[in-house]
Parts: sequence; structure tokens; C-alpha cells
Amino acid sequence: MTKQLLMGVDIGTSSSKGVLVEVSSGQVVARKVIEHAVRMPKPGWVEQDAEETWWGEFVEISRHLIQQADVDPKNILGIGVSGIGPCVLPVDKDHNPLRPAILYGIDTRATAEILQFENALGREKIFQLAGCQLSSSSTAPKILWIANHEPRVFHETRWFLTCQSYIVLKLTGIPSIDAYTASTYSPIIDVERIAWMDEKIAGINPRACLPDIHWTSEIVGNVTAEAAQVTGLAAGTPIIAGTIDAAAEAISIGLSNIGEMMMMFGSSNSIILRTDKFVRSRSFWGLNWLLPETYALVGGMATVGSLSRWFLENIYHIKNLKENENPYTAMAELLHQSPPGANKLIALPYFEGERTPISDPFAKGSLFGLTLRHTQADIYRALLEGVGFGIRHNIESLRGEGVRAERILSVGGGSNNLGWMQLICDICNITMEIPASQSGSSYGDAFLAGMGVGVFDEISDIHHWLEPGVTLRPQSELHHQYLPLYEIYLELYQQTKGLMKRLSD
Repeated sequence: MTKQLLMGVDIGTSSSKGVLVEVSSGQVVARKVIEHAVRMPKPGWVEQDAEETWWGEFVEISRHLIQQADVDPKNILGIGVSGIGPCVLPVDKDHNPLRPAILYGIDTRATAEILQFENALGREKIFQLAGCQLSSSSTAPKILWIANHEPRVFHETRWFLTCQSYIVLKLTGIPSIDAYTASTYSPIIDVERIAWMDEKIAGINPRACLPDIHWTSEIVGNVTAEAAQVTGLAAGTPIIAGTIDAAAEAISIGLSNIGEMMMMFGSSNSIILRTDKFVRSRSFWGLNWLLPETYALVGGMATVGSLSRWFLENIYHIKNLKENENPYTAMAELLHQSPPGANKLIALPYFEGERTPISDPFAKGSLFGLTLRHTQADIYRALLEGVGFGIRHNIESLRGEGVRAERILSVGGGSNNLGWMQLICDICNITMEIPASQSGSSYGDAFLAGMGVGVFDEISDIHHWLEPGVTLRPQSELHHQYLPLYEIYLELYQQTKGLMKRLSD
């Protein structure tokens, strides 16, 4: 019997991943990962090449999956794509990128444009339209930045797209965006009405360059003959609108009910909490979720897994690394060489500014309390604990908004470091579930494509594909030991944020 398949592809910050999944069992029959980097041409700027990285890697992944699984592409029922986001990519009338894509909240270039929008509309009007305050994760200020600094690009733009919508455009020829991603375009969208604003705000009105809004699993179009020839896919294969990678990752681990929270530990951190209604928040982002009349409150930290990479590349002295041993696995052993509290060394993890809950693009990382007695193990542990303190800050701020997570699911490369996850449980006094299998956002993309073509009816149907994982519980004694250090962590930022801003001037 011929297997029916679904394809999912995710374009992430540091890699692109793709899977072919067998519909009935959820078994991954082929997978492909391609590593890549971001470009940082100036301080606060983070970019990627859409044609070379996004589309080029999608093509390579598509061809590899089909060849590896040795399948007739006509047996692929549908395709879902997710991507880093929200990003800004201007393309011309022929669908050619006009500049490198400006990435999500880790790109902090548009601080002046945030102020420009606030002066034009007022912070309260923006809050009513968007349900949140503007931050480095907001998309519209980056569009305004292009208008201010690259007027030729702005005037030549036919469509402003994001990562996954660019892939969908290349596959189908149809410009689109999903409602979840569109919610980040404040203040040029009315989030509750899910409708673009059609008026000049702060000197621009990009309405004509913003694509139609679709729900994530809605079929936008089908693979064109031209795209089929390039990718190896069958012409006519349905393509859904897709979504941001963190949302697809949440689906991949079974987040389906109100009150469930996903913590994704990638290069950055994403927090998604399903809510029963649209929630306005001054610290987080109240967004429409993936299906009609579903909602989420979203936050995240700018640097999480990237701190481990920074430590590995700049500080870690590898001793006796075994042949073929993963350096991250070896480095994780340092946790056992430093006690909880890292010998009273505290790290602020704001190495590229910070998103929630402080929304400060000028925030800087620091190591506070260094002495000649501290070791590389202490520095490593302090960085991981700093992330834990940041997550606690987010969880406490969410509770201050009147919402509480009833179930926490953790995913991403960082969640493989169980020592790190345990110290986060201890710091935050939370129970954490880590799924047995983590196929990532591309797995969620494949499932969502299945919803689009009618194979599945509800998001909860993904539980037919999943197996139980590991549950970590907090240790009360260690939680109390971390309390005074957490208080210093909070005060350290408050006492130094003015100095951080001066370093950015």
C-alpha cells in the first residue's frame, strides 16, 4: 500500500529543517538539516538572505527528502512551512528581494521608529489597536525604518513579506500571511478585527503592499509548474499559509488546550501561553492564534541557546574531548563542577538587548560578582541560571497580567540539557514536561498541512503522533536557595539600565 505523506519545512535562525511524515503513524520517514548563520552588519542589525538561505535551503531540503524517502512526490498530500519571525522582507513586483530580510526581536535598529509611531498615534491608541506596546519584535517600525533610511527600496516594494510567506510565494505565486504573524504588525493592523489599517500613520501607509491574511492551516495555493521543476515537488500540491517557527514548534509537542504553555529553548527563547480570549498586555504580546477564535499570549528572551554558543566559542576550554563527542554535551558537564548559585556569580543574559518582560533594546549582558576564585564552570552555570532568572521574571509577569500556565511543555535544543532544565524548575518553582520526541517546528508544519488538506480535524489530533516524555519537578530547598540571588538579579538590571543605555549612545 502506498504511504501517504506530509512535508514540513522550518527556516530557523541558525538552521533549516525538513521532514516527511507518514500520515497514519506520524513516523518521520526522511529528514534534513542545513546549518546557516545570520549577518550582523552593524550593532543591533540582524539579517538573512532570503533567496540564498530561505528559498535555497527549502529547495535543497525538498529534493533531499524526496530522494531519501524514495517516494513519488504525488504522494505528498500537502506542505507546511514555518520560519523565523516576525521578519520584514520587501520584494518587488517580480517577487525578487530588494534587500536582506530584517529579522525579529533580536534586530533592534528601529528604536527611533517606535518613538515615531508613538508620537503619531500615542501609546494608548497603539495599545488599543495592538493589545501590546511596541518593541523590537514589532514589525511595522522596521517597515518605517526602511521608509526612513532606504526610500528607494520602500517605493519599489510590491509586497512586505515574512520568512514563511516568502517561501509560500515562491511555491504558489500568491502573496499571503497568516493571522498569527500578521498580529505582530502593530500599529498598522487592528489585531482584534484582524484587518490592516488603511491610513497614513507616521508618514507611511503600506496597506497596498501587505498581503491577504489567512489562518495558518488554510490552503493558500498549489505548487506551480515552475516551482515543481526547481523543488522536485509535484505541481498542484497544496500549500498552507504556515506560521512563525515557535508556533509550529508548540504544535509539534502537543500544545492544544487553553492554559498550556510552551517554552522553546533555541538560539532565543519563545514563550506561548494559550488563553481563552484576546488579552491586552503592556509587557507581552496578545495575539490571534492559529485557528479562528483562538488566542495566545506570547513572550520571549532574546539570547538563550546563543549564550551557550558564545561561551563555547569564546570561553570554554575543552579538556580531553573524546573523538566525535559533541562539545555541547561535554560542556554541559560543567554544571556538576559549580554549585547552585554559581558561587554567588550572577549573569544578566541580555547579550542582544531583551524582549519580555522588560522590552529594552539597550539592555546589556553582564557577569556580576566575579572574583579570582571563579572558574569557567561558575561562568557557565551563571549564564544558565541567568536564563532561569529571566524565565522566572516572565512567569511572574504573566501572573501579574492575570494569566497562569496550568501545564508547561519545553522544547528545543536547550531542553536536551536536563541539568539546565532542572535548575530552571528549581529557580521558577515549576513542573516541566519535556516530550520524548522532538522533531521540531517542521513536524508541526507537517501536521498543520494535514489539517489543511482535511486529514485532521483538530489541533489535539496531533496527540495520536506523540509519546509521553520526561517530567521534571522543582526541589524546594534549591528554590529557596535561589530566592536572594533572584532578587539581586532583578535589582541589578534596575540599578544599571541607565548605564546600559549610555553604552549604546
